[in-house]
Amino acid sequence: MANEFLEPITEQTFYLNMGPQHPSTHGVLRLFLKLDGEYIVEADPVIGYGHRGHEKMAESHLYEQFLPNTSRMDYLAGLIFNHGYVAAVEKMVGIEVPPRAEYIRVICAELNRISSHLLWFGTYVMDLGGFTPFLYSFDDRENILDILDRVSGSRLTYSYCRFGGVSRDVDDEFITATHQFVERLRSRWDDYHNLVTKNVIFIHRAKDVGVINRELALRFGCTGPILRAAGVPYDVRKAEPYSVYSELDFEIPTGTKGDALDRYLVRLQEMEQSLHIIEQALERLPDGAIKAAVPNKVRPPRGDYYFAVESARGAVGFYIVSDGTSYPYRLKARVPSYGNLQVLTEVLPGTLVADTISILGSIDIVVPEVDR
Repeated sequence: MANEFLEPITEQTFYLNMGPQHPSTHGVLRLFLKLDGEYIVEADPVIGYGHRGHEKMAESHLYEQFLPNTSRMDYLAGLIFNHGYVAAVEKMVGIEVPPRAEYIRVICAELNRISSHLLWFGTYVMDLGGFTPFLYSFDDRENILDILDRVSGSRLTYSYCRFGGVSRDVDDEFITATHQFVERLRSRWDDYHNLVTKNVIFIHRAKDVGVINRELALRFGCTGPILRAAGVPYDVRKAEPYSVYSELDFEIPTGTKGDALDRYLVRLQEMEQSLHIIEQALERLPDGAIKAAVPNKVRPPRGDYYFAVESARGAVGFYIVSDGTSYPYRLKARVPSYGNLQVLTEVLPGTLVADTISILGSIDIVVPEVDR
């Protein structure tokens, strides 16, 4: 009689819920994984746990009243969302924004972009087991929060932009603090690279892991660092310049493989480019008004309008349908994290469960942006 313990083991699959209460998902995201041992067979991102109906709320709010909602979608790059929404309405109404206000918007948006990338940097490495870089990045990020708090009155959910400009002018202290921050962060690159980029453990956890090539990224509508890491130099600030970006000199970092390591390197290079943009904007900051004369209630003419900006995670577009009243008939926000998240259905199968954390973290998803 054959020994039952010597019989070949047949394939056995089982299911695992990662989330919606899991620290590495950074929000109420549920990954429903079908596993064969340690390998993922199928992956299904389950969303909707934090849906708040922002787009529906817009229909019952004045255009002005909807301003605070924008930064509640992507709370890590809320100022950029805020900027995108006001720019969309300004396009609808035909509002001419003073040059000083445009430069201030760009400076604050780039600071917000760096703030978002710093938080991603610290939490991504911490998810992989490294705690020290988290302390470094949050220490630097606190400087940005103090700077933006000075002009906007907020440290996270910003509502600083107004139709026709910004709510408050910047002063000499803001400018000095921003210059000091630029110098401070530039002095940190050696620390960041020595702690993480050159760390052999990190390299093994990120190199050739979670490859999203050009074809896959384009098929899922991925934008931002994910698309650029795949070698596509698409950035709304260059492709469809808005505000004063066309007057500023900066490069679009790209990768080659599209793996987690490329996405990491692209974001670090993007922070350096943002510092370069901020320096130029501070140098060219003109005098003048910070807000154009705008009616208390804007009434865009009838029609369909669309406007896009580049957030920390990719292209953000606001599609607004106007019926000629002070309330949007329909508002649709095109957010980058939705498409970036869905690509996991093709990236995760065939990878190890241990790599799921690295792949998900490298994509940098903000769940409230998906569940808006």
